[in-house]
Amino acid sequence: MKRILALALGATALTAAPAFAQDVTITNARLVLGDGGAPIEGGTVVVRGGSVVYAGPAGGAPASGTSVDAGGAWVTPGLFATVTTLGLADVSAVGETNDITAGDSPFSAALDASTAINPTSQHILVHRAAGITRAATTTMPSGSIFAGQGAIIDLDGDTNAVMQARAFQMINLGEGGADRAGGSRVAAYALLSAAMREAQALVGKAGIPETTEIGKDDEVLLSRFDAEALVPVVTGRQKLYVAVERAADIRAVLALKAQYPRLDMVLVGATEGWLVAREIAAAGVPVIANALNDLPETFEQLGATQSNAGRLAAAGVKVALNASTLRDPRRLQQAAGNLVALTRMPGASGMDWGKAFAAISSVPADISGMGGKAGVLKAGALGDVVMWDGDPLEVGSVPTRVFIGGVEQSLENHQTGLRDRYIDLDESDRPKAYDW
Repeated sequence: MKRILALALGATALTAAPAFAQDVTITNARLVLGDGGAPIEGGTVVVRGGSVVYAGPAGGAPASGTSVDAGGAWVTPGLFATVTTLGLADVSAVGETNDITAGDSPFSAALDASTAINPTSQHILVHRAAGITRAATTTMPSGSIFAGQGAIIDLDGDTNAVMQARAFQMINLGEGGADRAGGSRVAAYALLSAAMREAQALVGKAGIPETTEIGKDDEVLLSRFDAEALVPVVTGRQKLYVAVERAADIRAVLALKAQYPRLDMVLVGATEGWLVAREIAAAGVPVIANALNDLPETFEQLGATQSNAGRLAAAGVKVALNASTLRDPRRLQQAAGNLVALTRMPGASGMDWGKAFAAISSVPADISGMGGKAGVLKAGALGDVVMWDGDPLEVGSVPTRVFIGGVEQSLENHQTGLRDRYIDLDESDRPKAYDW
């Protein structure tokens, strides 16, 4: 059965794969497990009932179902894109199809991205064709520092793409948060502190003695709905994704853990993270890093360097890669390949091939709460397998076959349709508008 979203309770567990999942054995592959290790030459992966039952050297398990000879091609787990807006817009410039922001809404933290995911969005189909099989998707802050609650989705185009609703709360601090909170970082942090306090006060009603219940006549900043949405954050049951760039702002965010020790925090962006890498590592906070920033686009990114992710990883920080833009994570492979190239440049810091690939597969899956289930090929993992026509971290390489949960996916979308329509079209058959 398809995974069922329990909106009232918040889905927290993965369920069985679809009943139509294929049994397939792929042999003679240049197999990448996604765990940070080197490729296995002549490897085999066996998927049965929608899950991986074996992945490793040839001969390690009996074949099952359809047999596919990879012919030495690269075979990897599906990519895990985080953080994205996949499924929340069809045409970004057309407001009726765009659910990415809600600037006029009376709510902020309570916004639930899972209620608006469109599984047949062309953005989902295009990114599936790029080898992305799972993603963390969220609305973006607009009327407040709080963007709302993001969801974990799959890209198989089925009627219900949502695997886990309300998986994390997304907030924006730094310059973006300052602008939305009243024009100053001081206001942004005051808003965050007040919001956390109001949520903590609601926790007090559940019998936690160290909290103080908000009285009926007390002034509050959040609606009751938004405050209740933050209760899982302050109790550590929901991850808090904090978009922040400047080193000083990162330090301020890390200090929140001293005040709210239960916070399950993730830094997003962290362009200047390398300047405070040891502090991030000591706090045990993972980072979803912008990987290709080397020129500051804003004043909070003056310390931008393409070595950021490599230096964070070298300091012991768990690092996943974000795309150069939330709305187009097809560049994940380019970002990871760039880190490999940096290892060959004097004075630069990158990652070896296995760790760079893990930064767009198993590591973001682990940060998102799907460790061992997605972004990796091992027994018990979801049957997300991608075959490539070349090194997946080379810019020109593309998937040739994609399986999600053991089901082979179509790689067709509007972009491939336009390509196929015009690539061999005779000039006499072109529409008249073509020459305008």
